[in-house]
Amino acid sequence: MTGATAAQMLVSALRDAGVKYIFANFGSDHPAIIEALADDRERGIDWPAVIICPHESTALSAAHAYAAATGEAQAVFVHTDVGTANLGGAVHNAQRSRVPVFIFAGLTPYTLEGELPGTRNTHINHLQDAADQHAIVRQYVKWNYDIRTAVNVPQLVNRGLQLARSAPQGPVYLTGAREVLVESAPVPDVDATRFAPIALLPAPSNLVEELLDDLSAATRPILITSYLGRDPASVLKLVALAERFGLSVVEVNAEHLSFPHGHRLHAGDDPHLVLEGADLIIAVDTDAPYIHSIRRPDPAAKVWILNEDPLEEDIPLWTYPADRVVRVNSGVLLDQLLTGLPAPVPSFGAGADASESERRNGAIREPWHSALEADLTAGRLTAASVAHVISTVIDEQTIVVNEAISEAPTVWKHLPRSEPGTVYGNRGSSLGWSGGGALGIKLAHPERMIVSIVGDGTFFFSVPSSTYWVADRYGLPVLTVVLDNGGWNATKRNLIRQHAGAAADSTDHYWVNLQQSADFPGIASAAGGAWGTTVTEFGALEAALKEGYAQVASGRPAVVAVRLAPISHQREDSL
Repeated sequence: MTGATAAQMLVSALRDAGVKYIFANFGSDHPAIIEALADDRERGIDWPAVIICPHESTALSAAHAYAAATGEAQAVFVHTDVGTANLGGAVHNAQRSRVPVFIFAGLTPYTLEGELPGTRNTHINHLQDAADQHAIVRQYVKWNYDIRTAVNVPQLVNRGLQLARSAPQGPVYLTGAREVLVESAPVPDVDATRFAPIALLPAPSNLVEELLDDLSAATRPILITSYLGRDPASVLKLVALAERFGLSVVEVNAEHLSFPHGHRLHAGDDPHLVLEGADLIIAVDTDAPYIHSIRRPDPAAKVWILNEDPLEEDIPLWTYPADRVVRVNSGVLLDQLLTGLPAPVPSFGAGADASESERRNGAIREPWHSALEADLTAGRLTAASVAHVISTVIDEQTIVVNEAISEAPTVWKHLPRSEPGTVYGNRGSSLGWSGGGALGIKLAHPERMIVSIVGDGTFFFSVPSSTYWVADRYGLPVLTVVLDNGGWNATKRNLIRQHAGAAADSTDHYWVNLQQSADFPGIASAAGGAWGTTVTEFGALEAALKEGYAQVASGRPAVVAVRLAPISHQREDSL
C-alpha cells in the first residue's frame, strides 16, 4: 500500500510484527478497523485472525496465556472506556505475570457536528467521553499512548510491541478515536525487524564467580523460584546445577514447572520449611520468596535476589534485605554458571550433602502422603484425592493449569509433573484467569491435552458463559475440574489467621458460602455445548474424569464438578 487509513496501518503493522491473533470485543469505535480487516479478507489476507470474545476478561486472559506459552505477544481490541474497564483484573494479571500483550481501545469521537469522518452520531459517543481513559489501566501497563495522526501509526505499533517484549515484559495500551482511525496518509517505510526487544541481560562475571564460590562453600544451599521454568530449556539446566551442588529447590506459588516434582532435590512449595539452617538462599524469578511474618532467613545466611526486576519496582511496599541483588535473565545466568564450573575435583561442591537434602525433602513429603492415604482409605473427596486420581488419568505431556487458589498447593503435591512446559498458573491475584487462560494455552498447543483445575469461586470469576462460547466457537476444548467446596476458602483462611476463635470463626459467619448450589457443568453446556457431570462420591470420580478426558480428546469441552466437604454452613442474612 502507498496510502492507507490509520486503521489499515494498525492492522498491517501488527501483522508485519508477527502478531497472529486479535482477541476482540468490537464496539462503535471500531468501524474503520472492521473495514480494514474485511478489506484484508477480500484481498486474501487472513492474518491476524480475529477471535471474538463475548467478554474482555476472556480476551486478555487468553492473550496472556498464549504469550506465556509461546513468548509471542498478541493483540486485544476493546471498546472505549467501558471495554477497557471490563478488562478488570486481567490487566493486573498480565502485568504481575510479566507477559507481553498489545491492548488497543478506541476513544469516543472528538468532533460533534460532522466536521470530520467518524464524528459523533449516537448518544453513547457523549457518555463514553472519559476525562482520562488511560487512567483505568495506566498503573498496570508499561506504556500508554494515543494515535494522534495516521502518519506514524506503524512506528507506534512497533514501539508498543518492542516495549511489551522487553524485560521485564508487560502489557501496553494504545488508543485511537474514530476520526484518526479513518484518516488516510502515505504508508511509512517501517521495518518491524528493527524493533527488537532489549537483549537479555547476563550477570557481571565477578558476581557469577562469587555465586559459584558461595555454592561451593554452602552446606545447606536452597534455591527458591516461581517462574524460572517460563523458558522450558532452563529446567534441565537447573537440574544440572542442583545436582552438582546438592542444591534444594523450592517452587513457591509456581507459575511454571521449574524443577521436576519427583526429583530428590525438590523441596516442595513452602520455603519456610527449609529456611531454618540454610546458609545460602538464592531467590531467582520469584516475587515474594518467603513471608517475613512467618519465618526469616538465619542472620548468617547469605541471600541472593536475581531476576529481571529484582527490586519489584512496580510494587510500592516491598522489602527483602539481601547481600546481592542482580538484574539478570535467569536462563542466561544458568548458562553462565554452568559454563563457569571448573572441572570436577573432590573438594568442589562437596560442602552440601545431597543425601541430607534428599532425606530432608523426603521428610517434607511424608505428611502429604499420610494425608492422601487417609483420604483414599476413607474414600473422601478432597483436593488431595482428586489431584491424585487426575494424576492417574492424564499422561506426561498433558498440560495442567492450576487456579485452585487455596487448594493450589495441595494440587501440586498430589499431581506431580516432570516435563517442562506442563504447568501453568497465574502470578497475578485476580481470580478467573484460567477460563480464558486455558483457551490461550490450547491455542498455542492445539495438539496437547489441557486440564484446568479451579475452585468454585474461580469458576464464577472466569466468566464461564464467555469462556465456553469461545471454546466451542473456535474448537478449543479443555477439561475443567471444579473443586467445589461451597465458597471462598482463601477468605475464610485469612479471617482465621487474623481472628481465630473470635466472633466470625466461632459462629460460622464468614460470608463466603456459595452453598454448592450452582450447576457448573450446566453453565458450560448452555454456553458452549460442553459435556459435564457432577461427582458426589469418590467411587465415581475416576470414571467421570476418564469420560471428560475422552470428550476433550474428541473435540468437545468438558467440565467435571467435584463436591468436596463444604467450608461453611452459614445461613443467608434475611432480606
